[in-house]
Amino acid sequence: MSYVLEEIINQKLKTVFLALNLDDKYAVIKISDRPDLSDFQCNAALALAKIEKKNPRQIAECIAQQLRKDNDFDKISVDGPGFLNITLKNEFLASVLDKMAEDQRFGCAKFAKPKTIVLDYGGPNVAKEMHVGHLRSAVIGESMRRIEDFVGNKTISDVHFGDWGTPIGMILAEVIAQDGDLSKIKTYNIAEITRFYKQANIRCKEDETAKETARQITAKLQEGDEIYRMAWKHIRQISVDAVKENYKELGVHFDLWLGESDAHNTCFEIKKIAQDKGLLEYDDGAYIIRLDEENKPKPPVIIEKSDGGFTYQATDLATIKMRVDDLKADEIIYFVDKRQSLHFEQVFEAAEKLGIAPNVKLKHIGFGTVNGADGKPFKTRDGGVMNLNDMIKMSKAKVAESMPKADESKGITQDYLDNLISQVAVGAIKFQDLKNNIASGYVFEVDDFADFDGKTGPYIQYAVARINSIMNKNQEITPGNIIITNSEERNMALKLTQLNNIVFRAEAECEPSIVSDYVYNLAQLFSCFYNTSPIKNAQSPDIAASRLSIALLTRNVLIKMLNLLGIEAPNVMLKA
Repeated sequence: MSYVLEEIINQKLKTVFLALNLDDKYAVIKISDRPDLSDFQCNAALALAKIEKKNPRQIAECIAQQLRKDNDFDKISVDGPGFLNITLKNEFLASVLDKMAEDQRFGCAKFAKPKTIVLDYGGPNVAKEMHVGHLRSAVIGESMRRIEDFVGNKTISDVHFGDWGTPIGMILAEVIAQDGDLSKIKTYNIAEITRFYKQANIRCKEDETAKETARQITAKLQEGDEIYRMAWKHIRQISVDAVKENYKELGVHFDLWLGESDAHNTCFEIKKIAQDKGLLEYDDGAYIIRLDEENKPKPPVIIEKSDGGFTYQATDLATIKMRVDDLKADEIIYFVDKRQSLHFEQVFEAAEKLGIAPNVKLKHIGFGTVNGADGKPFKTRDGGVMNLNDMIKMSKAKVAESMPKADESKGITQDYLDNLISQVAVGAIKFQDLKNNIASGYVFEVDDFADFDGKTGPYIQYAVARINSIMNKNQEITPGNIIITNSEERNMALKLTQLNNIVFRAEAECEPSIVSDYVYNLAQLFSCFYNTSPIKNAQSPDIAASRLSIALLTRNVLIKMLNLLGIEAPNVMLKA
């Protein structure tokens, strides 16, 4: 059941507007810019003044006069040129919290008309270890997948594996150069294949002949050569298996494990559509689609290179077509480094010209880089790119410093401790990322990202564990109806009732940091509430039961919001 505070107040406003013959599309409240004056405000009178040809303050006073008759409002006032201020009665606010507590969704609504959204937030490549650059795509995309699911949309997540380009030809050429043929390829694991790739990279940079050999092998692979296809399948499988382990560690889920290779055949369709529409041009040996340059110059989209191979742009266009035709996507969202923004501008414009995604919204959510203390992309001590496994290990080691040692006499087994360290370390990594605006790069704070104080993942996890402890210490008290008796309780109530607005803002803006800010502020407010509002020593049993209900609702909301961020909430947090 949906029981959203803003919707209730908006409906009350709408009733008044209709009674006064005012346009009810303006009957909308917002959280007050002046919380010292009111809980909410409505600025409708300023817009209505032009329509009604009346003084805005006069209109606001008429609305206020009607709203004062409603027993759910404690105070209605008009400020400035016509700002309508609304303060709620504690009893009304408490009743909304009671309804939230009874609802598994805490009163959060769902879209009446859900969309099918394909989310692309993977992009790892064969034979390459995942590095810190893959972190943001995975963490942001996973969070948005969960948020979209929560608001009722149907999500389909696709890893979009890089498995079909020249790197494959380079690896196969290097194996042949060292072994003479590909007969041993199936005996090689991911570490050995990665080693071949690194050596191939060096060889192809230094030797044009080797580079040409790799290109020829890639072309034959894509044409269907059986031996190359057999070798490719092995490389792809062990690469996917290795990547799945990384994503499992991060708690990142994909519905589809498709790659560039899956779009290869559809690339021919893209070329034909472009030809049929008169968009395909032959230019310097390549087939291209020119883009409009009225607003700014844009390079053309290259569909087929002079060597007959399809480009990444062609593959992306083919993938869009497949997602529309096969998955019935209403929207496709790409979570990719913002440095790729021109690529997506080109692809989206070409898709529109080709007509392959009619009425489908294509969005690129570009993110900034993960940086070190020097403000440059995060690297290892020896200057190499930090791989994801090492980052996770480093984070676990940092978290372990603040944890006690295993002690079976105290019920702390090593397995239990390892699981807890993993939950906290991964939560710390994710929160460090998701507390930042997506478009901004951020500095990965190695020294304090896992602190139990400040705006960190462990701080929120500790808040949940603390409430669990409070619940355990007050088992003799049964949670009851909420009664607001002081300002700390009221602040908690107002923050909790913002939940629906927060989730839908995060969805609309594709911005998980909105949820991160909310959980941090909620955890802070709970700390103030608990310090001033004792449960066991409350003034009466009813107030004790009420405060326990506030604590329980806060815990459940924190757990759900952490879940939307892809972060687990341990029942107990241990400190050394």
